[in-house]
Amino acid sequence: MPEQPYETEGAVAATGVGGAMDLAADEATTLEQHAPAAPGGRSPGGPEGDKEPQEKPRSLWSDAWRDLRRNPVFLIAGLIILFLVVISLWPSAIASGNPLKCDLAKAQQGSQPGHPFGYDGQGCDVYTRTVYGARVSVTVGVCATLGVAILGGLLGGLAGFFGGAWDALLSRITDVFFAIPVVLGGLVLLSVVTSNTVWPVIGFMVLLGWPQISRIARGSVITTRQNDYVQAARALGASPSRLLLRHIAPNAVAPVIVVATIALGTYIALEATLSYLGVGLKPPTVSWGIDISSASQYIRQAPHALLWPAGALAITVLAFIMLGDAVRDALDPKLR
Repeated sequence: MPEQPYETEGAVAATGVGGAMDLAADEATTLEQHAPAAPGGRSPGGPEGDKEPQEKPRSLWSDAWRDLRRNPVFLIAGLIILFLVVISLWPSAIASGNPLKCDLAKAQQGSQPGHPFGYDGQGCDVYTRTVYGARVSVTVGVCATLGVAILGGLLGGLAGFFGGAWDALLSRITDVFFAIPVVLGGLVLLSVVTSNTVWPVIGFMVLLGWPQISRIARGSVITTRQNDYVQAARALGASPSRLLLRHIAPNAVAPVIVVATIALGTYIALEATLSYLGVGLKPPTVSWGIDISSASQYIRQAPHALLWPAGALAITVLAFIMLGDAVRDALDPKLR
């Protein structure tokens, strides 16, 4: 019989084993083309695969900074605070006059060319004194906040980490300081101070302000030390100092920063309140609280002398509170 012409496709299809082998080869080629690259940049199908860059995981702080940059509240508050810091460092950049130079002949006069805010009861330029008053308020707020955060954070963090008798003792001391009214304590403690500097006022704020930060830091440390990565580090033989500085403190400091940022505006308002009552800063120091106290005596005759420093104080406190709220929203994972 004559031989039939040999057809490759027909031969492969007619053979069960050959068809299975051909299908397996096709599947292997498809899997090889879609397989991910192996470590070192080599793919299973070739000597050198394409290296795909992997995105580096972001930390809590990088995520917070990204959220803050997109938050209009943070941007507005940041611009106001930046402006306050600039005029605190260089007030002569926008106010060329002398805040202590007064002319009684111009007392309680309104706005004039070159003096947009008018004059106070002593004939001093309200605009110049308002600009120079920012230096004292920002200095008191920043220094008091740093002192409170460092002292309260240190004591509360140690109490939360070690616990025991140290924790019980600090808790009782904190309760005693919480029972002292802030304004009444300022009236008693600062009434015997004769210094005209800001340091007695800052020291008083740190003395009565650290318990709040201490309680926040204590609770944050207690929560953080129960996490699995802290327990794993302790099981691997990490020393207490390493546990506290490398594992607990970086992850427990966020609530302290939030509370301290919000409290900064409160300390600025407290300084103005104490100066208004006559126990805080004293003349010739230029302060918004002093100017508000002096202008309240003749508010009907010259309301502008009170409204401008009071408005500057309100905007400053509001800016720091807005900054604290924005930081809280960025650092709190529950609000994401």
